[in-house]
Formats: sequence, C-alpha cells, structure tokens
Amino acid sequence: MQLLGPVTLTGGACQLADLLGQPRDGGGHSARRVALAVGAGHQRLHVGQFHGRRTYPYSRRVADDQEYRQRSFAPPPGALDLLLVRHGASAPWAPGRDFPIVDGHGDPELAPEGVVQAEQVGARLSAEHVDAIYVTSLRRTHETAAPLARLTGLVPRVEPDLREVQLGEWEGGVFRQKVADADPVAVRMFELERWDVIPGAEDTDAFAARVRGAVMRIAAAHPDQCVVAVTHGGVIGSVLQQASKSRGFAFANADNASISQIVVAGDRWIVRRFNDTSHLTSHLTLAGAPPT
Repeated sequence: MQLLGPVTLTGGACQLADLLGQPRDGGGHSARRVALAVGAGHQRLHVGQFHGRRTYPYSRRVADDQEYRQRSFAPPPGALDLLLVRHGASAPWAPGRDFPIVDGHGDPELAPEGVVQAEQVGARLSAEHVDAIYVTSLRRTHETAAPLARLTGLVPRVEPDLREVQLGEWEGGVFRQKVADADPVAVRMFELERWDVIPGAEDTDAFAARVRGAVMRIAAAHPDQCVVAVTHGGVIGSVLQQASKSRGFAFANADNASISQIVVAGDRWIVRRFNDTSHLTSHLTLAGAPPT
C-alpha cells in the first residue's frame, strides 16, 4: 500500500457519510468509522473517529497495470458544432468599377481562383457529416457553398445576420484601396481594432451583437448537429473574438476558403480551430487576405 498524502475532513461524520453514499448514524452527527472501496479493491480510504476539522493520512493501493490517458474533446450534450468557412477569393476591385450593392454591402462574385477554392473546401467538408449549410445574402457565400451543396444534397439556408460588417463610405470595394494605401483612417482602425472608425460604418458592438444573435439562432435550431456556415472574414473574426474574449481584431485575417470551428453550448463558446487551409495548400499560411 502506498501512502499518497493527507486528506482534510471538515464537518461531522454525516457529511462524509453523505459524500460516500452511506447511511448516517441515528444521531445524525455522531462520530463513526467509514470505509470506501473503489475499483474492485484497488483504492481504499479509511477514516477513523473524527469531529470538526482534522487531517488524516490517505492511503491508496493502485493496481500495477492501471493507466490514465489523455481524453479527446467531446462536445457537451446538445451543443452545436459550427464550421465557419470564409468565402473564396472574390473579384478584384478598381476605381470606377464599384461592386454592386446588396443590403448595403458590396456584392462581388468569386474570382476564378475563388471558384477553385470553393471546390477544394467543398471536397474537404463533404467527407464530414454535415447536417446543414448556411450562407448570407451575398453571392460570394452562395458561390462558395455551391460545391458542398452539390456533393451533400443539402440546400443552403440564408442567415442574413451573418453578412459582413457594413463599411459605410468604404463600401463597394473602396475598403481594399484604403487599406492597401495605408490611409490614416485605416491605420487608426487597426490600431483601435474597431470597424466604426470608418466614416459611416456599422457600430462595432452592434455588429458583434447581430453576429452573436445569428450564431445563437443556428445553435437553437441544430442541437447535437454539425453545421457549415459560409460567411465573411469580419464575421469569423467577431465569432472567434467573442468565443475567446480576445482583442477586437485578433482573428481578423482568416484566409479565403479557410475553415474555423467553434462548439456552442448555450452561452459557452469553445474555440476548436482557426484558419485551417490544409485543403488549399500543404504549406502553413502566414499572411491572410484583407478581412472583407
């Protein structure tokens, strides 16, 4: 028998008896002797007469072949397994060629390389058990989801509140130019890690709230299921930021057609993956595309 160390007991014998699932003495709080056997005799705790708070040696006999292994993660019962896919690379923007505006947002189509990325991420996810696919009201998410929908037979559902952050005066493609040119407002936006530094842009806190509402609605509709949501870089950044309680833009650079993952168990959001691009390249990606 190996002596592992002391155990401190607080309170009367009835408290320990309750803990061990044994009946109390008739007097309720009278001192008594209690013994617990666990694991077919491989562990035994002996407690003698005690009152109040005292410390007793704790003896434990362990079988020679007993092992303790690390456990793989398992989602809590009723949780949502949410796979967040950023849309494939979208068409380039140039001055005088503004993107069409849909619901106040620039709405470019996928670029040719984005179409290839959509096929690659669709093939990757078709090997998983997917219960539902969600897209936003913007066509680059529909086009990215199309290969997965074809391979699985699932019809994508629209969740409008997963659409990208609204960029105010920089919508329609102007955002890309401002970031590329290191416009002072863009520099300030990254310093403060807030979208609403951009003139007329959506309030950062309101954006986070609408994204959270969309995630919670999907979670309520899909307990114990796996859902793919094809969405946008700013949305993925917000979801991961809220789940991890990190800085505002800590996750703002997901690559096009990358996969991120959270598990939603009520108000508890668990980060499982960020910016997985193994289906796109065998190399680690170090620089993400602009977040919108």
